[in-house]
Amino acid sequence: MCGIVAYVGNRRAFPILIKGLQRLEYRGYDSAGVGLINNNKIITYKQAGKVSDLLEHVGDRDISGSIGIAHTRWATHGPPNQINSHPHSSSDGRFSLIHNGIIENYASLKKVLENKGHHFKSDTDSEVLMHLIEDVYNNSLNGVEDKEDNRLFKAIRIALNEIIGAYAIIVIEEGNKDEFYAARKGSPLVIGVGNNEYFVASDASPIIEYTNKVIYLKDGEVASLNKNKDVVIKTIDNKKQSPYIEELEQSLESIEKGGFDHFMLKEIFEQPKSIVDTMRGRINPKTNEIILGGIKDHESRILAADRIIIIACGTSWHAALIGEYLIEDLARINVEVEYASEFRYKNPILTNNDIVIAISQSGETADTLAALEIAKESGALTLGICNVAGSSITRETSGGTYTHAGPEIGVASTKAFTAQVTVLTLFALRFSQLRKTVERENYNFLIKELTAVPGKIEKLLALNDNIEKIAKVFKDASNFLYLGRGFNFPVALEGALKLKEISYIHAEGYPAAEMKHGPIALIDDEMPIVVIATRKENYEKIVSNIQEVKARGGKLIAIVTEGDTEVKEIADYCIEIPKCFREIAPLLTIIPLQLLSYHIALMRGCNVDQPRNLAKSVTVE
Repeated sequence: MCGIVAYVGNRRAFPILIKGLQRLEYRGYDSAGVGLINNNKIITYKQAGKVSDLLEHVGDRDISGSIGIAHTRWATHGPPNQINSHPHSSSDGRFSLIHNGIIENYASLKKVLENKGHHFKSDTDSEVLMHLIEDVYNNSLNGVEDKEDNRLFKAIRIALNEIIGAYAIIVIEEGNKDEFYAARKGSPLVIGVGNNEYFVASDASPIIEYTNKVIYLKDGEVASLNKNKDVVIKTIDNKKQSPYIEELEQSLESIEKGGFDHFMLKEIFEQPKSIVDTMRGRINPKTNEIILGGIKDHESRILAADRIIIIACGTSWHAALIGEYLIEDLARINVEVEYASEFRYKNPILTNNDIVIAISQSGETADTLAALEIAKESGALTLGICNVAGSSITRETSGGTYTHAGPEIGVASTKAFTAQVTVLTLFALRFSQLRKTVERENYNFLIKELTAVPGKIEKLLALNDNIEKIAKVFKDASNFLYLGRGFNFPVALEGALKLKEISYIHAEGYPAAEMKHGPIALIDDEMPIVVIATRKENYEKIVSNIQEVKARGGKLIAIVTEGDTEVKEIADYCIEIPKCFREIAPLLTIIPLQLLSYHIALMRGCNVDQPRNLAKSVTVE
C-alpha cells in the first residue's frame, strides 16, 4: 500500500511529484523516493521516513528533468529503509519501476530469476517485478511483432501475465524523456490528461490542480503515455482498448485543510454538509419518497431476496452493523454482516437469491473486492456503497449508491462513516415502504428526523471545547472500555476504534450487557468507561450497567439525551445529544466520540492525520 505519482510533459517534474507525494502521504508512508530522467540517465533519490525526509535528503542535488516517478511506501516486504524504498531499478539501471500492491508469487519468480543470474539488492517483491520485466525485455521478445508499440511496452504486458497478485506500476526507461508506462490490477491508478502532458497517481488528489480530465485505468490494462501522442491502452493479452476520458467533480479546495489544524478535525466538522450531500436529490421534499437511482432497477430482486449479506472492513464494517439493525428493524429483511477478510476464506453458502452489499470508503479495499468476486461467481446480486467515483467496487458491482462525503484525507474515517450510515438508513427506509413494514406516519417522522440530523450535528460540534476539557482528564489513560446497546452497540465499537487508531490507547467496544461476561474484571478506578446511554434505547438496562461500573470505581463518560437527569447523577462526565429517534441516534452519538479521540490523541502528541502503521486505502490483504 502506498502512493504513486508520475509526470511527463514540458514542466519541471520534481515539484509536481513532491507535491503529489505530500497529498498522497495519508495513504501510507514509511519511506519515499523519486526517479527522474536527466540527460538521458535515470537519477534516483530514496529515503526512509516521510516526504519531508526525502526532501532533506535531496537537498541541493540535481532535480532537473520533465519526466519522473515518485512513491511513498507502506512496508509489506522488508523493513522501511533506503534500499527497500522505491523506485527499484533493473540490473543494468536501464529501467526503473514504482509499484503498489503485492506480488504473491514473487518468491518463486525470484528463484527463477536468480537461477538466470539476477542479483537483488532489496527484500521487496517490487524489485522482483522490475527484474522480471527486464528479463522478458532481454530474452523473450524474439518473434513478437507489433508495429504500434515498442519493446518495453511489450515486455511489460508479457511479464504481467506471469504475475499473481495486485499491482499498480509505472516504468520509465533511460533515454526516453517523452514516455512512460502504467499498468494496474487490483490497485487504483488514475491518468490525468493535460496539454502535451500526462499525470498518473493512485487517486485524483495530486492531479486536480493541473487537469480535470482523467482516465481510470482498468484491471489488466497497460498504458503508454507519450507527451507527444494520444494515450495508448492495451490489455496484458495485447487487445487494444479505447481510452474513456471523464471529468473530475472534486475541487482543489476539497483536499486542503481550509483553516483547520488537521484534516481529521476538518472532516469531523464537515459532517453536516457531507450528510446533506449524501441525502441531496434522494428524498422528494413533497412526498418524502426515497429515490436511489443506483439500485432502482434491482428493487424487485431485493424484495424477493432470501437475505442481504453486507461485507466490509474496519469502520465500514461498523457502519454495516448499524445497517443490519436498520434494515431488519424497518424493512424486516434478514441481514448478515461479514468481515470481508473472513468471508473470502470461509467457503460461504451463497445463491442467486442473495444480495451482497460491499461497503468501502475508497472502493479499493482488497479483501472487500476479493469477497465481492466470490459473491459474483455465486450468482448473487452485488451492490456497492462507496465514496470514490470510478473506483473498483463501483465497476465490479451491478449497482449501488455513492456516499458523496467528498475526499477524506484523514486516515481515521469520520465523515465517510456517517455518510455510509446515512445511505444505509435510506436503504432501510426505502425498502420499508416497498414491503409496507412501517406505517406511513412513522415513516414520515423518520424522514423528518433524518433530514434534521445535519442541524443537530451542528449543535454537537458546538460542544467541542467541553469535550476537549474531558479529553484532558483522560489523556494519560492506558485502556478504555466503550459500551452500547442496540443501535448504539456498533457506535461503541467505532468509538473504540477511533481512539486506538489515532491515540494508540488500547480500547475495546462491547455490548453493554456483555460487560458482565468478562470485561467487568478490568474495571477499577484507573479505567475510563464510555457509555452510550440515550433514551429509548434500552435505557433502564443501560442505567443498571452504569451502576455496576460505578460500584467498581470506574470513571464514567456518558453520552446521554439532552435533559437527562438520572445518568447525570451517576456519571463523572456527561455529553448531551439532541433528542432523536433510536434509528437516527448513531449519526449523533458518534460525533462526541470522534471529537474525544481527536483531542486525546492531540494531547498525547500523536499525528492524528497519519497514525503510525496505518494506511487510508488498504489495497493489500
